[in-house]
Amino acid sequence: MTNPLQPILILLAIAVIAVVIFRLLRLPPMLGYLLAGVIIGPHALGWVPETEETRHLAEFGVVFLMFSIGLEFSLSKLVTMKRIVFGFGTSQVVISILFVMVITWFLDMDWRVGLALGGALAMSSTAIVIKMLSERLELNTPYGRQVIGVLLFQDLAVIPLLIIMPALATTVDSETVDYGPMFAIAALKAIVLLALILSFGQRLMRSWFHVVARQRSSELFVLNVLFITLGLAWLTELAGLSLALGAFLAGMLISETEYRYQVEDDIKPFRDILLGLFFITIGMLLDIQVVIENFLWVAIILTALILVKIVLITGLSRLFGAESNVAIRTGMNLAQGGEFGFVLLAQAGSSGLIENAVLQPILAAVVLSMFLAPFIIEYSEPMTQRLYTAEWLQRSMQITSIAAQTIAEQNHVIICGYGRSGQNLSRILEQESIPFIALDLDPQRIHEARIAGESVMYGDAARKEVLIAAGMLRAKVLVVSYSDTVSALKILNHVRTLRPELTVVVRTRDDSDIDLLKEAGATEVVAEVMEGSLMLASHALMFMNISTGHILRRIRQTREQRYSLFRGFYFGVTDESEEGNERLLPRLLTITILPGAASVNKTLGEINLAKLSVEVTAVRRRNIRGSLPSEETRLEAGDVVVLRGTQENLAAAEIRLMQG
Repeated sequence: MTNPLQPILILLAIAVIAVVIFRLLRLPPMLGYLLAGVIIGPHALGWVPETEETRHLAEFGVVFLMFSIGLEFSLSKLVTMKRIVFGFGTSQVVISILFVMVITWFLDMDWRVGLALGGALAMSSTAIVIKMLSERLELNTPYGRQVIGVLLFQDLAVIPLLIIMPALATTVDSETVDYGPMFAIAALKAIVLLALILSFGQRLMRSWFHVVARQRSSELFVLNVLFITLGLAWLTELAGLSLALGAFLAGMLISETEYRYQVEDDIKPFRDILLGLFFITIGMLLDIQVVIENFLWVAIILTALILVKIVLITGLSRLFGAESNVAIRTGMNLAQGGEFGFVLLAQAGSSGLIENAVLQPILAAVVLSMFLAPFIIEYSEPMTQRLYTAEWLQRSMQITSIAAQTIAEQNHVIICGYGRSGQNLSRILEQESIPFIALDLDPQRIHEARIAGESVMYGDAARKEVLIAAGMLRAKVLVVSYSDTVSALKILNHVRTLRPELTVVVRTRDDSDIDLLKEAGATEVVAEVMEGSLMLASHALMFMNISTGHILRRIRQTREQRYSLFRGFYFGVTDESEEGNERLLPRLLTITILPGAASVNKTLGEINLAKLSVEVTAVRRRNIRGSLPSEETRLEAGDVVVLRGTQENLAAAEIRLMQG
């Protein structure tokens, strides 16, 4: 008798090995799961049998994937992208389904088979595409926004397809069934269930989460999330719909509560593990023998899938107003099959809607298209540049324009991002007569700002050549004014490589990425949640009849505790006007220790800058901030030392560091 733990251990072991190998190869782990499933499945080595229990376990992966999508679902997001989502996205899915139905009609197949195959092949891989766009910092590019819009509609389109599929399967042998009432009943059940859940579920969800959260138990919180997710999935299946629909609704309800981000963090391990098992079981469906016997058909289907999708999506993108280079890149990003295609194919195969002889070559083609997807996306840019040299020329002109405007600038500020934060910063710099150059990717915003005489240029600040053109090698400070950790890390990497002594201030949404950004070389990280809390507190204290001076002192104390550069900065400063006393006020000075300087290989205790009333607030080595400087900190050539003191004392400290 086989030990029941054996297949689970094999699945876990192969999952670990697959993820390690594919991460080393810098490929999506999903592809490793698929390949692992092919190898250990019943059609190859046969280490894990294809059982009902294995399939049920894998279904939970889809449940949690749909829950995550529901958690990200936002009506406001849909409204802002409605033309792309419901125009472009709808056209892509509908035309893809109709095209496949026409092909199956020519091959004398049932139209229901064509509908099921069309829905499956219309899907693209949300997991692969979003991951690669995020890593390449292309989510906010014109083609990135189009890709996200289409993927969002595809994710939504899965829900009605999952509703329709069982209705098609139950009548696959019948030719005289009236499908109108059947689909109407399925749609009515979905509408009634949606209305009940969305009408009453929202209030119940928030109240219940308040009760659970007040218990201050992390395990209870996770158990509650699992209960709600699986409970609603069970409820929708009981109504004749799908598990995935219930999970989607659960995520959508929780997304409207203040517990959304906590839930997202708690559920991620379950989702990723179970989703990995789902992809392994999908790989197990692939029968290598059938693929070899039908190799020509697999090659034809694979080639047709990629080429037709590229042509169709590129054409639709152009129809919806995109430029040629944007359209073809959108098509190449969405040319593969997707994980929800597997869901639909698996459901169609298990229900008997599609025969195994037809399913296997299509399944193989979808798997192979996903293996090819990272390479197609990676080389989409050089291929597009070859086809459309105008984009390359346009980028060169942008860089030239930026360089021409900043060529005379020295000790200026580079503002990466010209949204509200960037604009507010630029106005303060203007009032202080400090030169700056702002970089942004929004053409309309730049056009309006340029008309108003603002120093704003079109350019992606995450690109090294753009930063160099903006005068990074001559700038005094660089500010990342938008909240995007991935982009900020790329900027910090360029700064570390080209000019490690440059001061970089980064904005972030909350405290979660502060340590990561500081380790990457940020001089200071400003969390907007922290600053918003301070403003809320100051206004609330005002209405409590507390004096303005006391409130300002409290805010200053809080900032001193939070920001190392402010620590002690306001010591001795009164609330009266400071005009005329600027020479006596503390300020910051950044000094790079050059080879041969007197302070090289000396500790801060030996240099004794405290005797000059100067404080060392930070020491950055290769643009990486170390721990808080102490008297034992030994300086090396190339170190960047941040000092705080009055103007005269800082001058004396610089002489001591450099000349002894």
